Amino acid sequence: MSAAAESPAPDQGALEVNGAGLIADLSGALYWPTRRLLVVADLHLEKGSSYAPSGQLLPPYDSTATLERLATVCRRYRPSRVLCLGDSFHDGEASARLAAEDRARIEALTAAHDWTWLCGNHDPEPPADWGGRVERELVEGPLLFRHEALADRPAAGEVSGHFHPKASVKVRFRRLTARCFVTDGRRLILPAFGAYTGGLNVLEPAIAGLFPRGFQATLLGKRQAFAYPKRALVF
Repeated sequence: MSAAAESPAPDQGALEVNGAGLIADLSGALYWPTRRLLVVADLHLEKGSSYAPSGQLLPPYDSTATLERLATVCRRYRPSRVLCLGDSFHDGEASARLAAEDRARIEALTAAHDWTWLCGNHDPEPPADWGGRVERELVEGPLLFRHEALADRPAAGEVSGHFHPKASVKVRFRRLTARCFVTDGRRLILPAFGAYTGGLNVLEPAIAGLFPRGFQATLLGKRQAFAYPKRALVF
C-alpha cells in the first residue's frame, strides 16, 4: 500500500467516524485505508446533456472530467474496492447519452476494482454489462453506507451523500465558500464529486438538522483541507 493510502498527507483531511479512521481527499473522495475502500458521492454523469432538450446548452464535458478525476484518485490510492453512494447518473437516460469513450472509462474502472453502485434518487441501475454490482445500502465494519442520511434512523456510522454540502467562512474580511465533508464523529456526509454539481450550505436545516449536537466541516481548498466547527461558519 502506498504511503498516501496509509495516513493523511498535509493536503488531506483526517476524519474519524464511529471509530473508523478515514481520509478526506481534496477531490471530494473519501478513503478508508484499513479497508482499502474508496468512496465517492453524486457523480451526476451527463448532467450537462440533460439540459439540452430545454434549450440550455452547457459544455458537454462534465462526464469526461468527472471520470478522469475519479481515475486519477484511483491511481493515487490504488483501492481494492470502490463505492459510489448513488446519483452516479443524473437521470434515467443518462447512460444512453454517454459518449463511447466515457462508457469505456467506466468499464475500465469497474474491471480494475471491486465496484459497487448504490441506488440514488436520480439514477436507476447502470447497464449490467458495464460492470460492478448494485446495492441499496452497504454495511462495512462500523460504517453503514447509503445515498441519503435518514434522520429517523440511528446515526452511528452512517456515511452518505445526496446533499452536496458546501460551507462558507470569513477569512481576512473575505467570504470563502467550498465543498466540504460534514461530520460529528457519528455521521458523515460527503461532498458531491461530479463536475456540474451545485451545493447546499451546511447551515441549512436539511443538513444542520442531522447534527443536533454540532459538527465539523472540512472545506476543500485547492491545495489543502481546512476543518472548521459549526460556530465558525457563515451563510
